[in-house]
Amino acid sequence: MTATDRSLPEAAEERPGHARRWWVLATMTVCLLVVIMGNTTLNVAIPTLQRDLGASQSELQWAIDAYILVFAGLLFSWGVIGDRIGRRRVLLIGLTVYTAGSLLGAFSSSPGELIAWRAVMGIGGAAVQPTTLAVITNVFPPGERGRAIGVWAGTAGIAVAGGPLASGAVLEHFWWGAIFLIAVPVAVLGIVATLLVVPESRDPSPGRLDVPGVLLSIVALAGLVYGIIHGGSGAGWTSPGVLVPLLGGLALLVLFVWLQRRSAHPALDVTLFGNPAFSAAAAALGLNFFALMGATFYLVYYLQGVLGYGPLASGAALVPMAVGMAVMAPGSSRLAERFGPKAVVGTGFGLLTAAVCGFQLLDTTSSPWLLLAILSVQGLGMGAVMAPTTESIMSVVPRHKAGAGAAVNNSVRQVGGALGVAILGSLLANAYAAQLGDAVDALPAGAREEASTSIVATLAAVQQAGDPAAAGLVARAEEAFVAAMHLTALGTALATALAAVVVLVWLPGRRTTAGR
Repeated sequence: MTATDRSLPEAAEERPGHARRWWVLATMTVCLLVVIMGNTTLNVAIPTLQRDLGASQSELQWAIDAYILVFAGLLFSWGVIGDRIGRRRVLLIGLTVYTAGSLLGAFSSSPGELIAWRAVMGIGGAAVQPTTLAVITNVFPPGERGRAIGVWAGTAGIAVAGGPLASGAVLEHFWWGAIFLIAVPVAVLGIVATLLVVPESRDPSPGRLDVPGVLLSIVALAGLVYGIIHGGSGAGWTSPGVLVPLLGGLALLVLFVWLQRRSAHPALDVTLFGNPAFSAAAAALGLNFFALMGATFYLVYYLQGVLGYGPLASGAALVPMAVGMAVMAPGSSRLAERFGPKAVVGTGFGLLTAAVCGFQLLDTTSSPWLLLAILSVQGLGMGAVMAPTTESIMSVVPRHKAGAGAAVNNSVRQVGGALGVAILGSLLANAYAAQLGDAVDALPAGAREEASTSIVATLAAVQQAGDPAAAGLVARAEEAFVAAMHLTALGTALATALAAVVVLVWLPGRRTTAGR
């Protein structure tokens, strides 16, 4: 390759940004809010769904996981399709599908229907979320991209609490299905704004579409995530129903990588993972969402099952974490430019580890102020991680392949989040059942097995039994859950400490003047 040849990508990267790029960023944050708020609204509604829809613990988990499974399976495919047919077009398709799934899900008459429409929402969400990042990467020049991604990541933090808070407010006055209608007007606003301000962009020379590679990625990711989810639902990690999809998904993923390395027109340039900054950032981002989704899962049960918070109060309790993320994420990009991603992300994981260790201080009568302090530190830590790791991933990907790069970014988020819910949820459930022990014998025989699965199920069984002898089980259940949460939080801390090691070893440090 000649010097002239090498200068072409650099010149392309240095072209000025789009004239309306800040309006485009505002539009992308609205679109991101649709997907994240529409997904997190379900978190505080779990106990309500269990009561009003008659959903079992397994059905509730699948109402959450059906979205994650489809979303993760299609992320990479939508990213590649967006690079080919246009990211603006894919964004509009995704918003439309997501809105339709939300409307139909709101009026589900059974847990099975709800699970199906959640899967449809996953189809739309998989098109929207990575495309927002790809569009931002395409319209902003490198000098402004970090700041823009920081705003994008901060918006995700706002949505983490905005969804549960809005859901809790709605549940105070309306039926459970209304939580899915929250996203509809925001999605309509996103569609209109996309039509008005977002330019079309695509890969100018996409080459031949690697259809087998795309299909293989869908099956591999879906199998991997299904195995993780099924194992975490109590099926047993060594059972055939878990091992076959889990190991099969891993094998297909290895095959996908092998084929992509040898393809003349790969859907994904897997050599990017040979870059230590890219791989370390991807691993750190996945572990960050492992902690976020896993901790949020058991925190909601603690708030509603132990402290007795209602849906609105539970949503409000998550606000400090979201504020911390929203405040830190935009600023972390500037800090990373000054001190290097290694220092900023490493500090973020240090704060995150300290916060999850702080869960050991929580008990059945903890002060809300203690919880506020812990969640604020947790939010600051996560905010320090999200933007620099995302920028590290996207800065390595060529601009015309931004869709595929954004899909990798969101794939590691989803797989990390699915692992967090599955592994930490499984650890929580097993520890809770062990701590509760034979105390469930106070309940009728037919209710004991389900009552051992979660504190919400235990409290519901006690209420249905209406037996004074069973009422004494409440205090035992609360203590058992707190003990189980303490153990699960230690597992979370191990994951975040591992992430800190990965970051400190492999993520780039501060750039020298010559490197700039």
